Amino acid sequence: MCGAITEIDPGQWEALRHGDTQPFLSHAWLSLLETSGCVSEETGWRPLHLALERNHRLVAAAPLYLKGHSYGEYVFDWAWADAYRRHGLDYYPKLLSAIPFTPVPGMRLLAADALAREALAQALIGLARDSGVSSLHVLFPDPEEARLLESAGAMIRRGVQFHWQNEGWPDFEAFLASFTQPKRKKIRAERRKVAESGVSFRRLSGRDISESDWAFFCRCYDNTYAEHHSTPYLNREFFTGLGERLPDSVVMVIAERAGRPIAASLLMRDSQRMYGRYWGAIETVPCLHFETCYYQAIEAAIDMGIQVIEGGAQGEHKMARGFSPQPTVSAHWLAEPAFADAVQRFLEREGNAVSGYLDELNDRTPFKTSV
Repeated sequence: MCGAITEIDPGQWEALRHGDTQPFLSHAWLSLLETSGCVSEETGWRPLHLALERNHRLVAAAPLYLKGHSYGEYVFDWAWADAYRRHGLDYYPKLLSAIPFTPVPGMRLLAADALAREALAQALIGLARDSGVSSLHVLFPDPEEARLLESAGAMIRRGVQFHWQNEGWPDFEAFLASFTQPKRKKIRAERRKVAESGVSFRRLSGRDISESDWAFFCRCYDNTYAEHHSTPYLNREFFTGLGERLPDSVVMVIAERAGRPIAASLLMRDSQRMYGRYWGAIETVPCLHFETCYYQAIEAAIDMGIQVIEGGAQGEHKMARGFSPQPTVSAHWLAEPAFADAVQRFLEREGNAVSGYLDELNDRTPFKTSV
């Protein structure tokens, strides 16, 4: 185990990704979280990254944290923690393999080959069993990794997110033309409200984002948390480092009125996907959130040839803006047999409900249906 991601050679870590370009699993992203202090023992995220070597060479690795709470995870286990408490048991600390504060599906078991990946799945469960923690949770792994973890003894939990799929539209109007008339009318009305309020937009990428742009974005980001009476997970040092370390992965949208910025959203991107991450505003304008976070992102994706926009956790309202439901999974292992049995029964019921929910959502598509 490694107490900091910097203990792992960046080149060897990246080699295990086999060309995957998602920014969140990059050595740079994970190290920024730690060096900025956003992820630390003080914030309840103690790094314990698991690394397997063969002949003194890294052959498998997984981001891993010892958690003292369940904040910043987006797969909610608060009820499990409360059940432990009511029975006089400690749920925390627990082990968590995930990208902190980031509900994005993707690789969690980095490995040189299939054999190493299977060994890593077994090692995660073995570590949890031997370390005396209450549980291990692997959030948003890809389906094959979930299968390996289930074979190693984990239980699978199912969920739903909403993603936008690029069907090759040449522009936003062509995208809108694929909607039913009432849904199309609603989006046009929302965009018109923003335009009639005198709001315009700047879209910035990479090193075009200035220090003042980052400062304004951070102000918006902090304001979002303040309005919800909560504490931001990320800080100015992290975002500044992001602009320096991963500039090609960053897209920022700034809303302005009368020459003054009033809102901003931050998107991340790779070669095929764009990820809606953070937003905030210092003035209230009707429908500004939808325009800044969704419609501007869709326009950017069409312009850039991006195939998918992942909208983050939850948000059924995204369907009316052209996002479709997609299944997600997470893997969980609990040390206490009685609780593991109870959670397994719960997950079976929940999984059936999720399947029904997906069917229901797919029947409510905003798009025209072919005859």
